[in-house]
Formats: sequence, C-alpha cells, structure tokens
Amino acid sequence: MASELGTLLRRLRRQAGLTQEALAERAGVGVRTVRGLETGERADPRVATVRLLADALRLRPEEREELLGAAVRRGGDGAPPEPSPVRSASVLDETLADVAEHLAQSVAARWQREEEQRQVQDPFPLPVRWRMAAEELTDHWANIRRLPAGSTHGPLELGGRLDEIVGVYRRIPSGRLVVLGRSGSGKTILTVRFVLDYVRSRARADAVPVIFSIGSWNPTAVTFRDWLTGQLTRDHPGLAAAGPGGTSLAAALVATGRVLPVLDGFDEIADGLRRPALEALNATTLPLLLSSRPAEYAAAVAETDVLTSAAAVELTDLTLDDLADYLPRTTRKSGGADPAATAWDPVLSELRERPHSRASAHLTEVLATPLMVALARTTYSDTPDHDPATLLDTQRFATAAQLEDHLLDSFTATVYRPRPGAGPRRGFDPERARYWLGYLAHHLTRLDTPNLEWWRLGGGLRRPTRTLATALVICLALGLVDCVIGIPFDPLGFQVADGLVAGLLSGVMFGIAYWLMVAAKDTEVAPSVVRLKMFGRAGRTSRKALPRLVIGSLCGLVFGFGYGFVRPVFNGLLWRFGLAAGLRVGLDDGTVYGLVFALGGGPTFALLTVLETPLDIRSAVNPVSLLKTNRRTVAAQLLIWAPSFGLLAGFGAELVVRAMRGPLGPLVWNATAGLKLGVVSGLGGALGYALGLTAWGQWAVLSRIWLPLTGRLPWAVVTFLEDAYQRGVLRQAGAVYQFRHARLQHHLARAYRAPRRDRGGTASAPFHGDFIDRS
Repeated sequence: MASELGTLLRRLRRQAGLTQEALAERAGVGVRTVRGLETGERADPRVATVRLLADALRLRPEEREELLGAAVRRGGDGAPPEPSPVRSASVLDETLADVAEHLAQSVAARWQREEEQRQVQDPFPLPVRWRMAAEELTDHWANIRRLPAGSTHGPLELGGRLDEIVGVYRRIPSGRLVVLGRSGSGKTILTVRFVLDYVRSRARADAVPVIFSIGSWNPTAVTFRDWLTGQLTRDHPGLAAAGPGGTSLAAALVATGRVLPVLDGFDEIADGLRRPALEALNATTLPLLLSSRPAEYAAAVAETDVLTSAAAVELTDLTLDDLADYLPRTTRKSGGADPAATAWDPVLSELRERPHSRASAHLTEVLATPLMVALARTTYSDTPDHDPATLLDTQRFATAAQLEDHLLDSFTATVYRPRPGAGPRRGFDPERARYWLGYLAHHLTRLDTPNLEWWRLGGGLRRPTRTLATALVICLALGLVDCVIGIPFDPLGFQVADGLVAGLLSGVMFGIAYWLMVAAKDTEVAPSVVRLKMFGRAGRTSRKALPRLVIGSLCGLVFGFGYGFVRPVFNGLLWRFGLAAGLRVGLDDGTVYGLVFALGGGPTFALLTVLETPLDIRSAVNPVSLLKTNRRTVAAQLLIWAPSFGLLAGFGAELVVRAMRGPLGPLVWNATAGLKLGVVSGLGGALGYALGLTAWGQWAVLSRIWLPLTGRLPWAVVTFLEDAYQRGVLRQAGAVYQFRHARLQHHLARAYRAPRRDRGGTASAPFHGDFIDRS
C-alpha cells in the first residue's frame, strides 16, 4: 500500500491535471522518483526533492505545508515510516546500499583528482554547451517519456551547458541520454562533471554513476552486464568479494540497478563491433549516458536502430567570445603600455577584425574545441617565449589540419621541455619520451583499446616472443638459484652443470606451461583481486582448494617427471655415462621426482587458495597502487610457497624413496640430498611460478626487462608513466592509464609508425631517434 506521502502526492498531482511524466519534467526530477514516492517504494525522500515537486504543482501554502509535513514523517523525523511491500528495508538492501555509498565516495574522489590534474577549473571551465541532436538520432519521444499507448507527447527541451547536465539528465524519464560531439569537443569533460554533480546530489537509494571506457568492450565476446562487472572489479578490487546469492558485490550492484553506467567513447569501439554493441545496449533497459562522435554513432544507427528510449544532444563549438574570455586569463600580463594586455590580444583582434582571412578561418576552426584550446594554452600560455601569433602563419600552416598537427606535436615537446626550477621531478629527453609514448600509442592501436594496462604492456609482442622471453628469464633465474644454493653441497663443476641443466629444463617446462595457459589463448595474466591473509579469518575460498589441489598435483607430477627424466639423460651424455644408462636412471628419477613434486605442489597450491581473502570493499586503485598490491601479493605467495613446497619436497622425497625402493630397486638418498632438494625446489618453484604465471611476474619479465632491453620503453617504466600523467599526457581511469585524448593517441601512433617504413637512416626520421623497433 502507498504511504501517506504517496497518497497525498498522487491526489495533488491529479488535481493539477498532470501525469507522472509531466510532473517529473516540470520539477526537473526523474519520473522514477515520482513513481517511487507515489507507490511508497522510495522510503527516504529528500526534502529538497519534495520542495521541487511542490513548486512544480504550484501548491497553496497550506497544501505545501501538508506535503512537506508528510515527507518529514515519511523520512523518519517524526513517526516511523510505513513499511512498503514493494521494497522492504532488508539486510540485503542495507548491505548493497552501504557498498554503493563506498563506491560513490571512491568514484567522486577519483574524478575530483582527475579534474584537478587536468586543470579544468583553472581559471574556469571552458564553456561546454549542447543543442538537440538530429531527430533521426533520437528515439520516439513517447518511448523516451515512457508514455502508455495513445498518450499525447512532444519533445523535451534538453539544451543546456556544463553545470546543468545533471538537471537535464533528470528531466529524461527513461534515464537514457546520448551525448554527441566531434573529436575534442568536451565529451569527457562533460561526463566527469556529470559524475561529480550527480554523486553530490544523489540520495542513498539512487544509482552510483561510474565512468566506463566503452571502447574496450567486445560485445561479441562478453555480455554488457558481465563487462560492467569486470570493469568494476578491475577498478575496485574489493567488489570481487562474495555478495548475495554467491555472486560478487560488483555483479550484485549491476544486477540491482545500483550502478548508472556512463559510457565514454562509443566511437572508440573497434570497427565492426559498434552495431552489435548498440544492439546489446538496446537489449537492456538500464539507464545510462553514452558519449560518441556523431559520425560513428550515426553509422551504427543506420545499420540497426537508435539507442532505445534515448534522447540525444550534440555539443556545440566554442565561439570567439569564449576564446576572448578564456585565453587571456591563462597567461601572464605583458607589462607594456597596457598593463592588462597579453600575448593573445593581437591574435584575438585579428580573428575579430578579419574573420574571413585564411589565417583567421583556419585558427577559428581549430580553436573551436576545448581540446585544441587546451593544447594551445599549454604551448603558448604556459611557455613565455612562445608567441601565439605563430598560429596565424599560413606559410607554415597552409591548412587547418596542419595547424592541428602542429599543436599536437608542440604539446609533447612543450610538456617535456626542461624548465628551470622545476624541482626534483625526473627529466626525460623530449625525443626519446616522444618515441616511447609513440610505442605505447601504437601498442594500444594494435590492441584496439584505449586502456593502457600495465599487465598488458607485453601483449603487443608476438606470442612466440613473449614465450621465449619468459622462458629465457626463468632459465637464467632458476639456473642461478640452483647453482648458488648447490655449491655448498657438491663440487663446483658438477653444480655448474647441474644448474645449467636445471635452468634449461625449468625454462622449457615453464615456457611450455606459459604457452598452454597464456600465450596460446592470446591473453595476458590478469592482476589478482585477492590478498593473502596468514593470520585471522581468510575469505571463503575453501571450496576452490580441492580443485587446485588436483591441479597442483598434476602439474607437479608432469614437471617432476620431466625434470627427473631429462637431467640424468643430459648428464649421461655430458659425462659420457652412456645413453642407455641415462635413460634407465631417467625413468627411475622421473618417477621419484614426479611423485615428490606432486606431493609438494598440490598441497602448496591448495594452501595458497585457503589463505586468499578479497580486498576491502573500500579499496579503489590507480595503476601504481594496483601494481604495488599485486607485488605484495606475489611476495606473500613466495614467502608461503617457498618454505611450504620446500618442506614438502624435502621430507616427501624421503618417504617416496623409501616407498619406491621395492619397485625401482636400490635408491641412494640422504638427509643432505633432501635438504638441497627442498631449498632449490622451494625457491626455484616459487620463482618460476611468480615470473611466468602472475601479472606482476609478467610485468617484470616483459615490461621491466624485455621492452627496455629492446629500446621500446625506458628502464624506469613506472616513473615514466607517472611522469607522463603528471605532465598531462596521460590520464588515469581507475586501474589503467589512457592518453589525454584519443586524438593525441592516434597522432603519436601515426608518428611512431612513419619512420618504421624507412629503415634506411635516422636523418629522415628524427622522431624515431636512435631506437629501432623490431616487433
């Protein structure tokens, strides 16, 4: 049954002759809010919302007081609220509401930092305005208004500016909005402002707006809801914890409509996937906000249909007045005869006085988007010895496209320019920095994604190259471990040979495992979303322990047999024992080592599983913190794996040897051999697993060793990426980096590829510098 507030609101609305949709539009709230208040579903009405409804109903003072009084009693300041059969205050609801609150705080803090990093408010935001998009890109207004059949309807007035975006969105009953704008027109700025303003005004029961870079979605491989869940888990690892019904908290938030997807970059979805993406979005009724360039969205619409129940708006260009208000305030005063004059004044005067000249037309066209204005500000406002009058030189810049390329080129050169008094921040040579950025941009282009994920930096290499690099590093690492640890136990010559054999076999074995588990699937090892808790209560992972016990035992059996079999055969050939003798000993040793490693690998793998526990639900990550978290997790795995596996292998060897002396005949074994096997196996096995089969290990092998060794990236990769973020070349989107803008990424990728077509010399390819990419 409806509450007192719901009954009263329905009566007053009918007296005013308004539908729920009409009242919601007039009040500037969502139709779901009106419907929820009338049915009693909304158990916590905000007084501010009720005041908006009262204003829209044009109530008399006594009616207004009656409505507000019912709201206060409903909200809990007076009598306890009437229970609603539609949505009771259950433990489940409260749990998910608390999780959503943590998510909202994390999202707001993240994008507030990002807005500050990008200097959006310095000195004030560039104007971002929009108008209604073409009618063919908008669904039927009856669908947008959620009207029943036969109802009269008309278009909503949805024009506005940046600080009005939430109000405009709330006027749309369907809660589905498409924001169109050409490259650099301010779509991302608008989505960030939408999220910040929406979170600031949301009620506890409202959904949490979360920005998703939809360009990384493959709708033919994963459903929309599953993709949302995966992205939430990546950026907020704590949401991987078990939620209601055995699903993760992230899945529960998506399933219950507590996440409002803000889908940025529909145009960045790979060619051929936009149509199935739009069809998948139309298969859902989730409220959402989608941004795209107009041409790509229109092409997808032409192939299938508009986004169901979605209104569409299109961002407009900046005007000359906008430039005149903004650019002079971004640079220092000239200090001449006119103390208030700046270097931009002559340029702006030229644009006003001779708007039809070729120079003015080109510059006006280029500076019509916030992206290009921001680049011009960086190059000419923030650098005193650069004169913006250069932008009017038609001999250097014969077309608007050349002028845009100049601003893109100048941006990276300017931000990496050494500056006196810049503090302790590490400097990078501009040419090399631009080459490394070009490789990263090229890497993203090959992967068809805007997301620069540290665990996928090696994914741009060919699969055989990745496998060979992994096997080689593991070979060297484990061979060195075997040699160093074995020196106190055996003669140096024997131990060097043993280390060589152990290293080669380990490299081959782990290389095969890497190929079968990772490279053959053309994927990468994803970062762990759990940590290890050695004391206290761990997570609910015991149900995974038995399968991993079996997997660990089988892997140990295969590896142990291979190691035990090949080493005697190799030693037989090396020390001239004879091939037949080596094969006979190899079969015996393979059987023994296979059983030993099976007994050690299975329980150790299961123990790691039992100790896993999800991260705290309040945890939100950036790329560096996620890398550090995974490094700590791998370190904990090493600390557990090495002694556990070592002890099980050392003591297990004694038991296996005793048990196999009957079937295999006399076997020589002693405590010293057990100690050596335990130490070498523990350290070697843990190190091989960490380097080959964890995200941090692959980062260390490919991004910290292989790519810098071949010149594609600097040795200090993390420092370089963080420095690029601080300089404004990259931005952070949760756990990943992205280029400041897709236009900048494509420009750098194109400039990187150009010199690779001419390997004849570096004189014609200064961008390439002294590095050669052989991928």
